[in-house]
Amino acid sequence: MNLIEDILLKEGKMLPVMEHFYTLQGEGAYTGKAAYFIRLGGCDVGCHWCDVKESWDPNLHPLMNAEEIAETAAKHCKTIVLTGGEPLMWNLDILTSKLKELGCSIHIETSGAYPLSGHIDWITLSPKKTGLPKEEIYQKAHELKVIVFNNNDFKFAQEQGSKVSENCTLYLQSEWSKRDEMYPKITDFILEHPEWRASVQTHKYLNIP
Repeated sequence: MNLIEDILLKEGKMLPVMEHFYTLQGEGAYTGKAAYFIRLGGCDVGCHWCDVKESWDPNLHPLMNAEEIAETAAKHCKTIVLTGGEPLMWNLDILTSKLKELGCSIHIETSGAYPLSGHIDWITLSPKKTGLPKEEIYQKAHELKVIVFNNNDFKFAQEQGSKVSENCTLYLQSEWSKRDEMYPKITDFILEHPEWRASVQTHKYLNIP
């Protein structure tokens, strides 16, 4: 990356885009809704079970003009999901300003490990033990999604759930490879703690991105 690219990246005029595509939201409150996903490269949270580890190194993904990618996305759909990697590693002000100008509703899926930037309408906070969320993002989250990989994650979920606002919807979602083992436990947990809901990666069952 040269100096000019580095400056444009820090300003948010260019962003490392791993992929962008039109599909159905597979998880959480907006499951089944048509949405345009913009997956940004770069993540240092380092979840060992991550299913998009190829997103971790931002240098592997081309820098794209933020306003141009916004225009491409808005042509397909007015619901935009920013994901990664960890999208909050980058300055999202220019991208989201352009999306709002084009009449879009902007969702983000984040670990919360970096400060919030941009104009975001819906925040899905998915906290990770390896890089806990910034304190200020807890009260802004619209939904909390805790990935369950082992039994210890239920305690982590309760700890994280105690930090969000009372209006935040609480979700437990099994790590995909553990789904047969963990969903019966998630079911039992929710029956005992009905403030939680189950989230399922429906896009994987539908075999779509």
